[in-house]
Amino acid sequence: MTRPITLFTGQWADLPFEEVCRLASEWGYEGLEIATWGDHLEIDKALSDPGYVKRKLETLEKYNLKVWTISNHLISQAICDHPIDERHKGILPSRLWSDDAEQVRQNAAEETKNTARVAALLGASTVVGFTGSSIWHTVAMFPPASQAMIDRGYEDFAERFNPILDVFEQEGVRFAHEVHPSEIAYDYHTTVKTLEAIGHRASFGLNWDPSHMVWQQLDPAGFILDFADRIYHVDCKDAKVRIGDGRRGILSSHLAWADPKRGWDFVSTGRGDVPWEDCFRALNHIGYDGPISIEWEDAGMDRLMGAPEALAYISKLNAITPPAAAFDAAFSSE
Repeated sequence: MTRPITLFTGQWADLPFEEVCRLASEWGYEGLEIATWGDHLEIDKALSDPGYVKRKLETLEKYNLKVWTISNHLISQAICDHPIDERHKGILPSRLWSDDAEQVRQNAAEETKNTARVAALLGASTVVGFTGSSIWHTVAMFPPASQAMIDRGYEDFAERFNPILDVFEQEGVRFAHEVHPSEIAYDYHTTVKTLEAIGHRASFGLNWDPSHMVWQQLDPAGFILDFADRIYHVDCKDAKVRIGDGRRGILSSHLAWADPKRGWDFVSTGRGDVPWEDCFRALNHIGYDGPISIEWEDAGMDRLMGAPEALAYISKLNAITPPAAAFDAAFSSE
């Protein structure tokens, strides 16, 4: 089953948008998952400048690229997060920042609504992002967190996201939440609870990124099968786990990326522990026909090497086509 392979621009936003388009096109990518930071996609300008979206589409066309998905990971992180602090100030546009934490959350929610509007203008059907979480800081369960406190976290998520999803539905765009530590859904059971919290609204689905699953010892291929009707987008990012020496653990000890003392690290796609072939066979099984986006993250490899290498690796898996008939059909005498 052949699906378009795109490059996520989030880790390339220090480069001008047109330069990323040129590189992606030269390497053979078919499109971009465009990040809403750097000059790649500025939501306020897209809504205020009548020619802004047209110019973006012209640049994409110049390099024979398309867009199916845009990302607002940095902005949507602040929607439900508690606390709001200097980490958020470092990733949010200054126009969304306030010393009032609740105002930051409201600003992020409004910006996410506007992201749906811009996606519709671009002709993109999906916005990939985060949710943030008011209860992630309780994950260690000490000091003890009551069930009422946990339940309230999911209620808070629903209260904040339902109005956002109203706008997504008006615009005909879907929100694909990336299941990820620090979010309201970060593993199997929290994903179930998240979907329940919003009544399984069709406008809210999942961005499947296996890199966050392997170090949590989750089965990324099984996740595809379990949530078959909610896999709205695919990000291909890899991770390498190096636990077993009695010192390195999955929480990675506040060590910097690529520090050899870490228990795991993100690595270029195809160089880690993700069972990629199992995952692509699972995607074929559920009939996923959307874009496959390469998300390059590897603190130990130059991205100009990693991005084209990952494309070549994923292209072979993406070309696996289920047979028209069962292989044992030839055994029949009839």
